[in-house]
Amino acid sequence: MMKKAPNLKRTIRTKSKSNVNIGPASVAMIELLTVVFLKSLAEEAKAQAFGEKSATIKAQHIKAVSKKVLKKARG
Repeated sequence: MMKKAPNLKRTIRTKSKSNVNIGPASVAMIELLTVVFLKSLAEEAKAQAFGEKSATIKAQHIKAVSKKVLKKARG
């Protein structure tokens, strides 16, 4: 099982504007926020799958809860 998203640091650096320097602490915070978001998405999808009496989390479960998790993440 992967513990973090692959190549996340490189993705953050390429998507940022070229004239803005991003410090290592900021990159670490972005990584932590991404991991926390993915964990909450997985927990909600697990609850959705459990409610449908499914043993595995499928794409349909993720799609069903993604809007709710995004609203919660925005505040």
